[in-house]
Amino acid sequence: MEINQLLKKGVDLIKDREYSNPVLEATLLLAELLNVDKIYIYTHGRDKVIEPIVDKFLELMKKRASGYPFQYLINKKEFMGLDFYIEEGVLIPRSDTEILVEYVLEYIDNKYKDKPVNILDLGIGSGAIALSIAYYKRNAIVYGVDIYDTPLKVSRINKERFKLSNINLFKGDLFQGICGLNRKFHIITSNPPYIPKKDITTLQKEVKDHEPKEALDGGEDGLKFYKRIIHESKNYLMKNGLLIFEIGYDQGKQVANMMMNENFKNVQILQDLQGLDRVVLGINGKGVGIDNDFN
Repeated sequence: MEINQLLKKGVDLIKDREYSNPVLEATLLLAELLNVDKIYIYTHGRDKVIEPIVDKFLELMKKRASGYPFQYLINKKEFMGLDFYIEEGVLIPRSDTEILVEYVLEYIDNKYKDKPVNILDLGIGSGAIALSIAYYKRNAIVYGVDIYDTPLKVSRINKERFKLSNINLFKGDLFQGICGLNRKFHIITSNPPYIPKKDITTLQKEVKDHEPKEALDGGEDGLKFYKRIIHESKNYLMKNGLLIFEIGYDQGKQVANMMMNENFKNVQILQDLQGLDRVVLGINGKGVGIDNDFN
């Protein structure tokens, strides 16, 4: 079967699928199976595709038609200009999270330049936040923690993929994962689960049926992990260290108030490109040590 004919079959299979981009997804999947780029697909439409690839392509497109996330089909998601390996068991990185990473990268430039800076990422998932920071700021020593095995496995794969030596991965429940390190941090980042439990069933099928519920469920009000992290972080942050979160679009004021009630200062809410609250950050006013202590 020719490439053009096969693409049409794939597009027809998912053209009625909500939250899909049929032509792009069919093109990218076939390119992945043929180990070529999408330009090749566009310019070699009359090329023949061998039968095993045809069968595999149609099998995967039928799976996509059932609501299975496209990113899990190709085991890949671009984030901050990097191709992350992903699989079931880790949350698919979203472009909204880049707002948090971009802020941290600029913050490091402005405050630490080429000095070593200790960073902790809680709930590492695929490693999108922690590994992006480690990749773009080689003066950063990054520590990533997750309670589940699959995120740690996927993060290790991505660490090797990006050839990073400045990141260390630990298993544990938030700060318990690094409690034996006896180390303070200049920056703590987290994109914790923040969907209220009752709202999970209302999410799109791709998310509620296939992405890990433990990466979504933020408890009854969606704020369970923010409360824990904000309170416990003061034992691990340097004085004047930065705590920064991704949040749900309607959680900005609540998380900001929690931080102010725990004596964080200069608390800010950042919006995403749609003008929705997406990131909350603040400076620790009662940490241990001082922010230029690099031990």
